[in-house]
Amino acid sequence: MKICALTMVYRDYWALSRWYAHHAAQLGAGNLFVVAHGADPRIAELCPGASVLTVPRGDFAHFDRSRAAMLNGFHAGLNEAYNWVIRTDADELICFDPDCYPSLPDAIAANADAPVLTALGFDVVEQPDDAPVSAGPVLAQRRHIAFSGHYSKAIAARRAMDFALHGVRVAPRRLEGFPFTMPRGLYLAHLKYANSEVLQEVNAVRMDVGNTDAPGVPGTGWKEADADATRFHQAFLEKKLLAWDKAEQKAFDTLSVKPARLEKGSIVKTRALKLPYRTVLPERFGAQG
Repeated sequence: MKICALTMVYRDYWALSRWYAHHAAQLGAGNLFVVAHGADPRIAELCPGASVLTVPRGDFAHFDRSRAAMLNGFHAGLNEAYNWVIRTDADELICFDPDCYPSLPDAIAANADAPVLTALGFDVVEQPDDAPVSAGPVLAQRRHIAFSGHYSKAIAARRAMDFALHGVRVAPRRLEGFPFTMPRGLYLAHLKYANSEVLQEVNAVRMDVGNTDAPGVPGTGWKEADADATRFHQAFLEKKLLAWDKAEQKAFDTLSVKPARLEKGSIVKTRALKLPYRTVLPERFGAQG
């Protein structure tokens, strides 16, 4: 089974370095594809052996829609050469529970009958007493997490499909019956809040984009990125701390069923529920990220 991974990036060098290291270890660097949003020689330096494609960084009109359309096109092309295409943002890692699977390809292969795989998502959150992130896997250094309906996203497809709104777009006649598959033990680790120093740099870029006058730019989360991050951290600290086994079971039982099936756009996706608890990753995840 041939599996590749695709992402798109602009300057988010630390997150990209971890995306590359993690997925290269699981899939091989030659099976990674990075779309650079604007010419940037540093991307190839950070991702040796990966394929890097540069697209122009022009105006920001309809930013998310244009970016999604490009990625859907690249995704469709890759499905001509690969059995499965994994697709995430550069600050998202597709991880697995070593108690369930020996590797990421094994996790995909175990669920290969599904047309699309959705991962149970969580935010990885730096704590006030955490040391600065050093080289090496993130999940050995940042273990405090909160499960998220918003980041429980469609992450891989075995044929060309449009990804949209964290789900997939399907034919209207298939909207009600399209399979929704969230395998137990397959996760999306969102690193936005895992490195406070980098977060400041990323937020500056987001606010530059979000506060342009172009139509269709991202919303408040980008326009007020610093304030949004402050609200996130306050909400995280207010969540009840549960043991991993209990928190993971509750999150999976809640989010792996009853997906949202949106008539507008004909999209199947996880319900974007906010869960009122947080937890700590077991040490067995420490080799990933």
